[in-house]
Amino acid sequence: MASQDSSSNLDYSASNYNQTGAFVYSTEYTAPILSALKPSIGERIVDFGCGTGELTLQIQEAVGASGLTVGIDYNSDMISKALMNGVKHAFVSDLQNIQIPFHVFEENSFDAVFSNAAMHWCKQNPRGVLDGAKRLLKDGGRFVCEMGGFMNCIGKSALLGGYLFDVGVRFGLHRAVKNRGYEPDKMDPWYFPTIEEYQGLLESAGFRVNTISLVPRLTPLMNGGLRGFLQLFVRRTFLKQFSDKEAAAIIDEVVEMCEVDMKDKEGNWALMFVRLRFLATLDNP
Repeated sequence: MASQDSSSNLDYSASNYNQTGAFVYSTEYTAPILSALKPSIGERIVDFGCGTGELTLQIQEAVGASGLTVGIDYNSDMISKALMNGVKHAFVSDLQNIQIPFHVFEENSFDAVFSNAAMHWCKQNPRGVLDGAKRLLKDGGRFVCEMGGFMNCIGKSALLGGYLFDVGVRFGLHRAVKNRGYEPDKMDPWYFPTIEEYQGLLESAGFRVNTISLVPRLTPLMNGGLRGFLQLFVRRTFLKQFSDKEAAAIIDEVVEMCEVDMKDKEGNWALMFVRLRFLATLDNP
């Protein structure tokens, strides 16, 4: 994960993440972004939001002993697990205000910044993430990322036959929270930008955008279905202000609401993700 606005950086445990959220780093879903990175022997690469290090290890192996791979994540338990897994260099930091030992790793010395499924957590200061990447990258260095984009976990409402139908996990969370007297926009931790918005942000930070696209991806939810997904990614983020009893009631409500669209006749759950995928090059460090 990239960041949360909370006094604690343990939004969820590494073990729960590996059990319920393993699809995040599965070969099936990460092959395209790793292929876009094209790590090679001797390169210096930073992994923004490295989690428990599964992809970081692949990059570390690709750059070899003559290269350098550094993982950064906001969650200290994830970093501990990444180090246990064999990542040689991993540090706890908010990507929106990167703090790593620059006396060890010189600024503007990395060939690439890589990120998978992390930067949509950087809602408070998305430009701060790009400023951090600029500090690390060489002139001409590349920024390769996949994150949640516009219409991710799509939510909408439609009036059909005189009845209002609600669709989507995010919309369901907003409605459930608002019905309880809270302001969901302030509690929502996600940043899902459009192509135009994020391309503009990259260019304003001095990056040349080589490619950028929105990629829809239907993702089966294993190990607990939608409830397991919400317990892992929502309970200690979107719903962190609620008691366990209140949060459980909200999760029950969202699960029931989404069942008609997200659960098949065999009881299998799936969620439509939309990923913002880009390759950019730093022109002006």
